[in-house]
Amino acid sequence: MKRLTMIDAVAAPLDESNIDTDQLAPGRFLSKPVTPDVLLHDRRFDSRGGRRQDFVLNHPAYAGARILVARRNMGIGSSREAAANAVAIAGFACVIAASFGDIFYNNCLQNGILPIVLDEAAIDDLITFLQANPGRHLVIDLPAQTVAGEGLLIRHFTISPRRKRCLVEGLDDFALTAQFGDALAAFEAGYYKTRPWLALRA
Repeated sequence: MKRLTMIDAVAAPLDESNIDTDQLAPGRFLSKPVTPDVLLHDRRFDSRGGRRQDFVLNHPAYAGARILVARRNMGIGSSREAAANAVAIAGFACVIAASFGDIFYNNCLQNGILPIVLDEAAIDDLITFLQANPGRHLVIDLPAQTVAGEGLLIRHFTISPRRKRCLVEGLDDFALTAQFGDALAAFEAGYYKTRPWLALRA
């Protein structure tokens, strides 16, 4: 997983609530490797595969956006990890919303995406600002836990220390556990020494 500390990038305003995982990664794509076009496919493309010009992510000003700002209940619905995977593969490193589906929130963290919860007043300000200034950047400082932008109030967000460390150091759960390899091996050796009959079954 890539290290994540600062994101200074174009932010796209997705001015909606209740964007579920079936919208983020439609079920018919789940049997194939996820590509950038999977994210919000049925919102971004028409039945012939053409881009819908009225959908925000197809606006040229948001090309290359790495930050997505939405409203309440982002990523509710099924537990499919492909939804967070689609967000990452489409190039987004951060999703800001007033609230998240719990499983989607955790899947974002596992996929190297920073999910940020801000209050609804802050979300209103961000979306209004981004809609009025297409293509503008937001600056996410993970070590300082802030969201900023030119002409905007600095907003602070919370994140668990362990999850913060994993993102800053680029560690998924497997890599984090591997850091304790020597301690685990020592525990295992001592455990089996006092219970040798279990070692025979291992």
